[in-house]
Amino acid sequence: MTTMPATQSISAGPTGRVVVVTGAARGIGRAIAERFVADGDRVATIYRGGDLPKGVEAYVADVTDSAAVDAAFTAIEKDMGGPVEVLVANAGVTKDQLLMRMSDEEFESVVDVNLTGTFRCVRRASKGMIRARKGRIVLLGSIVGLSGGAGQVNYSSSKAALVGMARSITRELGTRGITANVVAPGYVETDMTAALSDDVRSHYLKTIPAGRFATPDEIAAVVSFVASDAAGYVTGAVIPVDGGLGMGH
Repeated sequence: MTTMPATQSISAGPTGRVVVVTGAARGIGRAIAERFVADGDRVATIYRGGDLPKGVEAYVADVTDSAAVDAAFTAIEKDMGGPVEVLVANAGVTKDQLLMRMSDEEFESVVDVNLTGTFRCVRRASKGMIRARKGRIVLLGSIVGLSGGAGQVNYSSSKAALVGMARSITRELGTRGITANVVAPGYVETDMTAALSDDVRSHYLKTIPAGRFATPDEIAAVVSFVASDAAGYVTGAVIPVDGGLGMGH
């Protein structure tokens, strides 16, 4: 897919870090991008389209296409005048289906976006981080990557694999000043959960010790911390943001 640079130009004089948040058009990704903008960073997204928060620069590419991912990062580095310092790999999809009914395509397409797509972005972003000897990589996991989910063999597998990815990156690049962590949300107030029936919401809420769903801003706050200088000694970690739902996993 062709990479399309932002329609708004980057202001002269670089300020803040260069941050890429994949899939920043809605939900958790949007809240994360907004948080980095508020923190004073220069924020870009690699996404497939849609309305974006103010201050987020748009680069249209499909994370399942290595050439498009490489082109998007090259354009971001050129437009923003430097390497990517923070990568938040948030882009993801679901195609829920019971195991015996799940097709190869339903399994493979979810893994290609959620896992291999993340790998493509991490591989490309890490080049500049290695040269700079600093960087923050934050992978958006899920509570179901640790606890499992009925009808989500594809999704939970892809999210569980991010733990191994982050820990392997930590062992490989830790001495270069690069951290890699997984932030694992539980149930979050998004368009998806808003569409649930009252009975289903009530069932889920009964399983959460906090008695409520998270807000996207609460996930964004944790991502912001993990990407900060204050978290320089936090790496290879899985950080749950789930109201206690996943205790013991």
